[in-house]
This record gives sequence, C-alpha cells and structure tokens, in this order.
Amino acid sequence: MILKKAQATMNNYALNKPVGTEEKTSLWGSIKKLLPLLNDQKERIIVATVAAFATSGLNLLAPILIGHAVDDYIQKGQYHGVLVYSAIIFTIYIAAVVTSYFQTLFMGRVGQNVLFTLRNSVFNKLGSLPVAFFNQNKAGDLISRINNDTDKLNQFFSQSLVQFFANIITIIGAAIFMLVVNWKIGLVAIIPAIFLLVFTQILSPWIKRKNALSLKNIGGLSAEVSESIDNFKVVVAFDRRDYFKEKFKEVNEINYKSAIGAGIANNTLTPTYGLASGIAQLIVIAYGITLISTGHFTLGLLISFLSYVGRMYDPLRQMATVWSSFQTAFASWDRIHAILMLDSDLTKISETKVVSSAHVMEFKDVSFSYPGGKEVLHSVNFTFDRGKTYALVGPTGGGKTTTASLIARLYDPTSGVVLLDGKDIRSYEDGERARKIGFILQEPFLFSGTVRDNILYGNEEYLNLTNVELEKVISDHGLEKLLARFDDRLDTAVTATGSALSLGQKQLIAFIRAVLRRPELIILDEATANIDTVTEQLLEDILKKLPKETTLVIIAHRLNTIENADEIFFVNAGEVTQAGSMQHAVDMLLHGKRAS
Repeated sequence: MILKKAQATMNNYALNKPVGTEEKTSLWGSIKKLLPLLNDQKERIIVATVAAFATSGLNLLAPILIGHAVDDYIQKGQYHGVLVYSAIIFTIYIAAVVTSYFQTLFMGRVGQNVLFTLRNSVFNKLGSLPVAFFNQNKAGDLISRINNDTDKLNQFFSQSLVQFFANIITIIGAAIFMLVVNWKIGLVAIIPAIFLLVFTQILSPWIKRKNALSLKNIGGLSAEVSESIDNFKVVVAFDRRDYFKEKFKEVNEINYKSAIGAGIANNTLTPTYGLASGIAQLIVIAYGITLISTGHFTLGLLISFLSYVGRMYDPLRQMATVWSSFQTAFASWDRIHAILMLDSDLTKISETKVVSSAHVMEFKDVSFSYPGGKEVLHSVNFTFDRGKTYALVGPTGGGKTTTASLIARLYDPTSGVVLLDGKDIRSYEDGERARKIGFILQEPFLFSGTVRDNILYGNEEYLNLTNVELEKVISDHGLEKLLARFDDRLDTAVTATGSALSLGQKQLIAFIRAVLRRPELIILDEATANIDTVTEQLLEDILKKLPKETTLVIIAHRLNTIENADEIFFVNAGEVTQAGSMQHAVDMLLHGKRAS
C-alpha cells in the first residue's frame, strides 16, 4: 500500500467538502505527504538530482569565465585567449545540455511510473469500497480524480519537481558567486528576492484554494456529462434536450469561472517576479558603474554580475509558474489522498462462535439507517429456512430492497446482527459470502465481452473450460433453453450497456451467472418485473429445478410472482412482519397497513 490507511464510516464517504475547509499544511508538510509515492523510484531520482546539480553548476561556471575573458583578453585585444575561452564556454554549455537531457529523461520515467502506480492504487481502493461510497459520490467526479488529478501529479513529478530543485540550486549558487565576488553588490542584488519569498508565502494558500476549486468543478463537469449521457434515452423520450443543454451550460459556466480564477491566481506571481528581476538588474548596473568609476570594480565583473542576476531571477520567474504547478499538484493530491485514506466500513470481524441452526439466514434486532436519512428498519427479527421460498412485499420505499441489501451484505446494520448459516455474516470472507448468496437485480449489470465472459464473471470453477465443456455444464444445470435464446450462444457479443440485447436476454445472463455458482440463497429483486411472459416462464422453470436446499428470497409487486411462496413477509414503516395468507398480504399491500 502506498499510504497508511484510516478507517472510515458511511457518514464520511462523501468526498467533496467545501473548499477552504481542508487541513492547512506547509510546503514541506505537503511534500512529505507525497514522498511515499517515490519509495521505489530512488535510483532514478538520484541520477536526476545529480544531473540537476551538474546542469546548474555548469551554467553557473560560464558567467565568471565570460567576465575574466572580458577583463583579461577582450579589453587587451588578446584574441587567442578569447577563442580559447569561447571554446571552453561552448564545451560547458554542451555538457549542460547533456546533463539536462538525462535529468528530463529520468524524471519523465519517475512521473510515468508514479502515474501508473497511483492510478492502480486509486482504482483498487475504489474496488474495495462498499456501495454506500458510490451512493454518495458521482461517477464522473471519481473518473476525473483517476484521470485528471493523477495526470497533474505526473506533470508535477516529471517536470515541476526537478525543475524546482534545479532552480533552487541555481539561485543559491548564483547568490553565493555574487557574494564571493563582491558581497556588497551581491547583497543589494539579493534584497528584491527576499521580498518575493515573503510575497509568495502570503499568496500560496489563496492560489491553492483557487486550484482546488477548479479541480472540484472539473470533477463536477465530468459527473454531469457522465450522468447526462447515461440518461440520454430519457432526455430524448421526454424531448428535453433543452434541459440537457441548459444543465450542461450551467455546470460548464461554473467550471469556466473557476478555471479563470485559477488561471489568474496561477499567473499572479509571474509579472511580480519579472519586476523584481528588472529592479535587481537596475540596482546592479547603477551600483556597478559607481564602483567602476572609483576603480573598485571591472567591466568584466559587472557583466558577470548581470549574468548572475539573470541566473538568479530567471529561475525565480520560472518558479512562479512552477509554484502554481505545485499548488495544483497539492490540490490534486488532496483529492486523490481523500480516496486512498478511506477504508470500507464493511470490515471482516473475528468470529469463532457458530450456532447450530436450520436457518440459512437470521435477522436479530436489526436496525438500519442510510447516512443522513431516517431509520428504514427498526429492531427487525425474522428467519429463512433452507429450501424454502420467501416473498418480501410492501409499498414502494417500504424497505424491501434495503432488507435484501442487508441479506447480501451490501450494507451492515446500524445495530443488531445478521447470521448466515448460524454465523455472523461479517465474519465471512467476501468471496465465501458471495458464493453462498446470489443476487439478481431488476436491471443486471453486464460487462463488455461475450455471454461466456459475463456468466463466468467471479466464477473461477469453470474459467478454464472450453465452450463445449461449459455448454455441457450449463445443460446439466437445466439452463440449455436459456442459452439457446442467444444467436451465437456463448460467443454472443455483449456491450457494457447491453444495448444489443433485449432486457429479457440480459436477465437470462444474470440467471445463468447466479445459478452456476450454486448459492445457498438466491435473492431476486424485481428480477422478472420488466421481461416478457415467455422469458418469465423459462426463468420460473429454472427456479423450480434448483437444488431442494436452495433458499429463494423474492421481491416483487406482481402477485403471480409470489403466489407460490412458502412464506410472505410484509415490509413497511421499519418493520418486517409475517403477512400470513396470500389474501392477507394483498390486503396489506393495497392498504399499506402493518401486520397485526
């Protein structure tokens, strides 16, 4: 892991906090948080740093040689010496180009490696977080963090970081050369730089806030685009392209204004640094001419001094841009760091006590509330026996899907305990729990690939079988008729949205996927609500052929779906109660009453 983890709860999964509320850190504090990213890049960084020192040293050596050439050869008309010094200075500049190339090459590799590692870490972290996290954060913003924010860090490491330290070396070196040659004029030349450092320190928090706001709004723009495209069919169906355009225009305008603000903030330092450079050069020229007139200075040294002033203030001017890049990188890192520091609240607990029970599932005093919402379930108690079929009915918003989500451990109860096979469901490894519980949704999620890829998702048992062998397994499970509904059978192409398949075909894939895993308990959350009667009959036939010990939990509004259930539970107003007869369940569903 790149960073030390910090435990999170469902209540703090929302990533976008008001800009300005973040913990304030110093420059060195921010850099220290980034250093762990470079642990496996030390060799490349050492080479790049040595190259940076060499480049700066070579560039600082040239001005003093030019000054000596002017005083010792040019003013005396000794042109042979001028040619020798010219050759030496040319060689120095060539060497500086070579060392600068190696500096750029190695830090470019560091940046790309950090980008690769960081994107993997962020994506893997997202994969470990529970459903609650994705309910509280928009997909577009998360994509922006993975793509845009990590790329800002890549630019920081591959370009800005070494440039920053190379400039620091050059600035310090130039200051030392000036102070050694003539400490008085050197001190005068450095004074404007001190004012720049104070000015930069004052403006830095403001620049970081502006960049953080801009990055947040870029994420918001990505989220809006993602959401609008996902729902474009609805937009077209209701002929609300105007709403689509206006909504995007509104978000885009917010992003535009924040980008302008960040641009102004990022460019505020550059003209100030340019002004300081001009003032320093004027001071050196005025003071230098005065010293020359009194015989305490030479023309060559004045030329060297002016060159060193340029060597000191040009990097400072570049650092104004680099500093803005720093603030952008730190703001990006804050957004990435917010994800990396999260841990799922669905943690595995140590559980050695197993209660011998005929119940495959048991709720004991289970209560549940969504973050910031009212209580959905209150002190619920019920059991599911092996091999039976249970139906959960109730009004929309009554808590049926929430109950099913707790059964599958998509969430943990706020209080109480859920037992699976007499054991706390939190004590199971994720893979073991997923094998025991199958969950078929109303709109199943499909991956790009083929029917084979989708039905084998998460099922390593049949992963290495040939298509012929896999079709035999499917036939042995009584699923042959379902597979026959696909033109190319296992090789039928599937897109991520499943747009090439009918809703019934999507649901068939979900059924095959669930049944092949042979779970002890299968949850059907409105799984047959939107499919045709022929497909529904096929699925009902499959369910009847499941092993007799398989427990079914059916959530449905259509009465024919639940009429053969062994037991019916009515879910409403925070309670899960036995509904008794089918007629009693219908009456309760129609009138929204609690069971007596």
